[in-house]
Amino acid sequence: MSVPKGYKRTEVGVVPEEWETSTIGDEFHIQLGKMLDTENNVGVSKPFLGNRSVQWGEIDVANLGVIKLTNADIERFRLREGDLLVCEGGEVGRAAIWEKQLDECYYQKALHRLRAKRGYDVQLAKNLLHRYATTGALSDFVTQTSIAHLPKDKFERLPIPVPPQVEQRAIAAALGDVDALLGALDAAIAKQRDLKQATMQQLLTGQTRLPGFAGEWETKCLGDLAVFLKGKGLPKSALLPFGRHPCIHYGELFTKYAEEIRLIISSTDEARDCVRSSANDVLMPTSDVTPRGLAKASCVIMSGVILGGDILIIRPDAVRVYGTYLSHVIRREEEQVLQLVTGTTVFHLYGSDMKKFCFALPPIKEQNAIVTVLSDMDSEIDSLASRRTKTAALKQAMMQSLLTGRIRLV
Repeated sequence: MSVPKGYKRTEVGVVPEEWETSTIGDEFHIQLGKMLDTENNVGVSKPFLGNRSVQWGEIDVANLGVIKLTNADIERFRLREGDLLVCEGGEVGRAAIWEKQLDECYYQKALHRLRAKRGYDVQLAKNLLHRYATTGALSDFVTQTSIAHLPKDKFERLPIPVPPQVEQRAIAAALGDVDALLGALDAAIAKQRDLKQATMQQLLTGQTRLPGFAGEWETKCLGDLAVFLKGKGLPKSALLPFGRHPCIHYGELFTKYAEEIRLIISSTDEARDCVRSSANDVLMPTSDVTPRGLAKASCVIMSGVILGGDILIIRPDAVRVYGTYLSHVIRREEEQVLQLVTGTTVFHLYGSDMKKFCFALPPIKEQNAIVTVLSDMDSEIDSLASRRTKTAALKQAMMQSLLTGRIRLV
């Protein structure tokens, strides 16, 4: 493939002619952190960062450990503002910049600390590592045993482009603006989720009533309000991308579906001797390796969906119980569900157990009104999450163009 005019082919790919190339070791001082050794380490106890504290683009300083350090250790391993920390093991290359979140902090051996030798922009280096990690470009520099590692001697040889410093700063600033937008969206999503949790606490317990509703709620047990069925068959091998019949596999209830199922994501051609949904059914998984996994409930709003084995089907009296309201209540009352779970290595939940589940039951119109409020909040969260996904995709495209010089900012 020919190289465009004004560009050249290098060990980091095709870049502008005026860009240089170098290596991480030539541009940065690299130092691994302090070895954790509770028996042999001596000195003063100090807070330290471990591998898990360093996420992409951010450092979590909650729940830090402490390590004993000598005066020499304190001089050698103390973090300075602007240090780039890179994970040596696990998700190798995961990187974030120390921005003096604490007045004093140190770091352990699972992390590389990078300090620029001659002014290479650390924000640019962080984004380069992100691109290399997500495209697989780091794989040739990783030692793979039971856990992947990025040894210092290999890391030092990692080639990187070196744009002029003014262009480095411009690229880093542009990508930093997108990072700031991603951070703002993350904060907005977290705030909206917290608000929903608080709203659920108020509305599902009757502490706060919506306008137009009054009167006492009943306390009921599910056994008085529903019949209990069980799904059948449907192994994963029976799921097809373009099957004739919509279906739900029990494993999808753990992660794929929320309180209300409006869109069925799977299908199958196996329809013999099957169990199908009735609109307003509430579905729960009946077995898992952790008990908390069983406190999931989703209301399927359409009839005729094939329901696989290990699905508990709660079919409430539709005149008295709105299924989506019930699924919200079950998820909120996780601790009560856990009291009904049986098993040791594998945990189970049966219809005979869920018959004992008790909850506050408002009139059906109030149930619908409560669900409408919560659904509107879910829509807002989904909208924010969609914006974040699009913004993250935009950043990936920007990195592809800016870090290779295909688009120039100066």
